[in-house]
Amino acid sequence: MKTGNLSDLVVFVAVARERNFTRAAAWLGVSPSAVSQTIRGLEERLGVRLLTRSTRSVTRTEAGDRLLRDIAPLLDQINGHLGALSAFGQHPSGTVRITADEYAVRHVLWPKLRPVIESYPDIAIELMTDYGLTDIVADRFDAGVRLGGIIDADMVAVPIGPPMRMVTLASPDYLKRYGAPRRPEELITHRCINLRLPTHGGVYPWEFTRDGSEFRVRVQGPLIMNSSLQILDACLAGVGLAQVTDAHAQEYLNSGALEEVLADWSEMFPGYHLYYPTRRQQTAAFRVVLDALRRE
Repeated sequence: MKTGNLSDLVVFVAVARERNFTRAAAWLGVSPSAVSQTIRGLEERLGVRLLTRSTRSVTRTEAGDRLLRDIAPLLDQINGHLGALSAFGQHPSGTVRITADEYAVRHVLWPKLRPVIESYPDIAIELMTDYGLTDIVADRFDAGVRLGGIIDADMVAVPIGPPMRMVTLASPDYLKRYGAPRRPEELITHRCINLRLPTHGGVYPWEFTRDGSEFRVRVQGPLIMNSSLQILDACLAGVGLAQVTDAHAQEYLNSGALEEVLADWSEMFPGYHLYYPTRRQQTAAFRVVLDALRRE
């Protein structure tokens, strides 16, 4: 048996408190006739009279008193929760979860997000290090950060870093012992440090570009790792040649600790992008984070 819906009960509470159909209708933003019809329908469904009408006033029956006593606090509580949720959506607060690789966390995200943490005490930022293409929806992340060329087309992608290029590197000690390759094909005779990434399902092939043509070389070597930072450490130790982004290697190139080879076979590609679902509603906290990351 249908006994009424939530909106009917809201109308009843308004009339019971105001003790007047006209004032209740004004508070609800509807016509007095609509209020009267709603109360009449509620009483018919419940099979009991809730209000006694006269030409001058409206009084509650015993059943009306009981219903008001039972449901009014619940409706007030619901309204309170809804109001809190509305305020939550407008005031920058809550947790923003982002997945990114270690370099992006350290050099791209943290410098821009540190002021956010200091300026917005009600915002918490969770940064999770991962090298795969995480399913940010399934894993309840608000956004992810990856290089622009590997982001799914159904995601919103916002550039948050400059373009990059892949650089092939070696330590001076390695070059002294083995010499420098002059063409990518010569890499098959060199010791190379490989990178295994979840995004590729295996060992990452080295990429080269020249005069608009792209090709890949599957190199061999004594070491396979899953972090560009680890690979740089091994390269610095003279284990072999390495290929990483110029951003990862810049400080070592500047200091002379590493040297670039095959520089003519490298061109720019899109750098780090923040990506998030197209249809996900953005919280005020996420908008603050997004604005901070967009800034140069």
